[in-house]
Amino acid sequence: MSRSRSRGWLGALPLLAFFAFVFGVPAIAVVAGAFTAQGRPSLANLSQSLQGGYLTAMLGSVKLSAVVALLGAVLGTFLAQAVVTSRSALLREAVLTASGVLANFGGVPLAFFWIATLGNSGLISGLIGLPSGSLYTFWGLVMVYLYFSIPLMVLVMAPALDGLRPQWREAAADNGATTWHYWRFVALPVLAPAMLGGVVLLFGSSFSAYATANAMVGTVVPLITLKIAAALTGDVLTGYENIALALSLDMIVVAGLVMAIYLPLQRRTSRWLH
Repeated sequence: MSRSRSRGWLGALPLLAFFAFVFGVPAIAVVAGAFTAQGRPSLANLSQSLQGGYLTAMLGSVKLSAVVALLGAVLGTFLAQAVVTSRSALLREAVLTASGVLANFGGVPLAFFWIATLGNSGLISGLIGLPSGSLYTFWGLVMVYLYFSIPLMVLVMAPALDGLRPQWREAAADNGATTWHYWRFVALPVLAPAMLGGVVLLFGSSFSAYATANAMVGTVVPLITLKIAAALTGDVLTGYENIALALSLDMIVVAGLVMAIYLPLQRRTSRWLH
């Protein structure tokens, strides 16, 4: 038995080596650069990354991601519930397929789509009297991020809603429970891990987005990803070139906290719904 296990590990070694090279080497480079200033080990970069405009950008990214995650979770859950309870198999397949496509639609093409539609010279902005520049604000960016966040939440919640047993509703009704009681004491506790996991997933997706925000708002809305790009292109003080790596390390810490919440919730959801 032990020999077969050791041979199994040997078969996985090429994959492990690949992941170690692709993810490990960049991670080591980021950490080493973040703790190096003027050729010496130092905390100056990390200290600088948590002050002034950099701190404002970090808080701006957290605020944007939190708003998108909460709104996307609520709207996506309601849409998923409507799709799951629909009697039309064609509608269900169409919505889920479109959600799979739209959840991966981002970057510059997404920004161009919204600018051409609701920008200052967009096709619809003039018809509805949209104020000039309203798309290039914090709330405009929230609306654009919801375009891929809501479909992503639909993909997360649809399997969870499918996992609700019809027998649970029947048992609740037999015991005198109303629809509100069923959702409050049965369905929502079961769905809570999936919903919270979806919120965390939407937060991480919005927090790491760069291309869409860069093409739309530039420096108008302070975001940490835009600050990293500016630092990498030369917007740094002499001797502080590694500030971009320190900002990246800050993002890795936030992403690590997000995943530390998300993974246990996913495991709990699987235990309830299978």
